[in-house]
Amino acid sequence: DYHLLYLQPMDTKKSPSRPTDGPRERFAAFLAQRGSRLTPQRRRVVDTFLRSEGHLSAEEIYLSVKASDPRLGPATVYRTLKLLREAGLAHGMSAGDGLARYEPPSAKGHHDHLICTGCGKIVEFENDQIEALQQRVAERHGFVVTDHRMELYGICGACRGRAG
Repeated sequence: DYHLLYLQPMDTKKSPSRPTDGPRERFAAFLAQRGSRLTPQRRRVVDTFLRSEGHLSAEEIYLSVKASDPRLGPATVYRTLKLLREAGLAHGMSAGDGLARYEPPSAKGHHDHLICTGCGKIVEFENDQIEALQQRVAERHGFVVTDHRMELYGICGACRGRAG
């Protein structure tokens, strides 16, 4: 029942998160602020995306959703992913294969990516020294970092082994 969420402010910095304030509920509140609603079709896309493991393309999400609802079109998936990104509930990246890939915000927090341009493998990593260096560089130039991502492109060990 989402009508109660429409009355709640979206400002998560001032109000503590409640157990029922999951990503789907936050998305419904985001849509309500824009005068939209979480339709059954959008709900299917959001649920499929949030249940996903890894970094999926819009096409992969569409094929997964279409399996349970053949009437749902690809435009609904693309528009919903765009809205999820605007709501801060999806992060996009390029895996070097020409397709945008999406992932939900990680429960483990910020991380960066190593992306193989040979096979598309994506490895997530965290490094406190890199994060501290990025912060020092930003401060040196008078910047306050509000968000960032780092994607390193190269060839993974398995692809290098096949090439040699």
